[in-house]
Amino acid sequence: MTLPRTSGPNRTGTIAPAYTGRLSTDPIPRLRMPDSEMEPAAAYRFIHDELMLDGNSRLNLATFVSTWMDPEADKLMAESFDKNMIDKDEYPSTAAIEARTVAMVADLFHAQGLSETDPATATGVSTIGSSEAVMLAGLALKWRWRQRREAAGQDATRPNLVLGSNVQVVWEKFCRYFDVEAKYLPMEPGRYVITPEQVREAVDENTIGVCAILGTTFTGEFEPIGAISEVLDKLAADGGPDVPLHVDGASGGFVAPFLHPDLEWDFRNPRVVSINVSGHKYGLTYPGIGFVVWRSAEYLPDDLVFRVNYLGGDMPTFTLNFSRPGNQVVGQYYNFIRLGREGYQAIMETLRDTAVWIGKQVDQIDGLRLVSDGTAIPVLAFERDTTDGYTVFDVSHELRSLGWQVPTYTMPEGAEDVAVLRVVVREGFSRDLAARMVDDLKTVCKRLEGGVEIKSAARHFAH
Repeated sequence: MTLPRTSGPNRTGTIAPAYTGRLSTDPIPRLRMPDSEMEPAAAYRFIHDELMLDGNSRLNLATFVSTWMDPEADKLMAESFDKNMIDKDEYPSTAAIEARTVAMVADLFHAQGLSETDPATATGVSTIGSSEAVMLAGLALKWRWRQRREAAGQDATRPNLVLGSNVQVVWEKFCRYFDVEAKYLPMEPGRYVITPEQVREAVDENTIGVCAILGTTFTGEFEPIGAISEVLDKLAADGGPDVPLHVDGASGGFVAPFLHPDLEWDFRNPRVVSINVSGHKYGLTYPGIGFVVWRSAEYLPDDLVFRVNYLGGDMPTFTLNFSRPGNQVVGQYYNFIRLGREGYQAIMETLRDTAVWIGKQVDQIDGLRLVSDGTAIPVLAFERDTTDGYTVFDVSHELRSLGWQVPTYTMPEGAEDVAVLRVVVREGFSRDLAARMVDDLKTVCKRLEGGVEIKSAARHFAH
């Protein structure tokens, strides 16, 4: 059989080479919409090819964000892309899944007054990542502080928030956007978390809360939440301000319950009133999903909750975003019921063991020194122990040329002269890949010292 031959740009109904026609002869405008349509396969190929220029997400050791999920989770999430989760009257099953997922997070963090059968007893909400969760938690702190001040006939126009200079930038955004003074506590070389003494000196009657981090972005370390709480308890008992504690558990909230179950960083600590956590980090779900939960309903002012009925039913809502897809919550719920506590514990232990193993290898490389070893959360940071020769920035650059994305940055205020490399070990980063990365790291350091030509196994994984 002979297929018909056609000419011109329209080859619909014929078998043609993949890269012919418009993609090869007519440029696609980049900054305006094209004048005419194209075949779906051609549009896909055009965008797919450009995305190949991105780095390989599995070799991205910079990000905390999950880059792998079960294929079954991928399928469920694709099936729920089109559901607007805010429309709870039309999508009651998705709404019920969200409520149960929030309840599971609240239970994991030992929130108060939870029912075995009613998810509505949990006070919290799913969010677009932990950034939105931070905004909501901060607003609740500010509202409660203002209510107390106004009820006592005191000035409520100068709120401040006490936090370390090591916080993620979203906290700076919260303070700037919502007119709260940020009282940053500086770091110092060798100490990259805040101290109870710093907190005691910084808080005053205008402090809406103290933010303590469970797994800092810079090093993965836990801040001393118990000791900070004791300082705030004593301050209140001595007649000083009664300041609540918020825990930023974006990175560590889904790690600590499984690796450090006896650490009372959550609502077992009476001073903690709210917690934010990222589901798309060690919650093991694709971006972007987060949660904020409160100890109990009294810590979320009712004035912040809006109720609307124009989508078909009365819906209380406390989010900055309105329309959002339901697939992120579906993916998180899948992880919770698929893995359970035992599954999460097994994964976190494996990731921790891999991170600690990498740390031990790094510690044996001349010129490198560990800053954190991966035992708090599966994150380690290391620096150059000398100013001679190459820098950590050189190491990062050379690793990137081999396919590995290992970030280098300077430490926060008070320790700006210290620069480190950081490795985030996530689900999907196997011990085999870790060994290959360590081999490349050793080779890079030798080369920078004037040694060997670099040949990397990472190139085989680059695309």
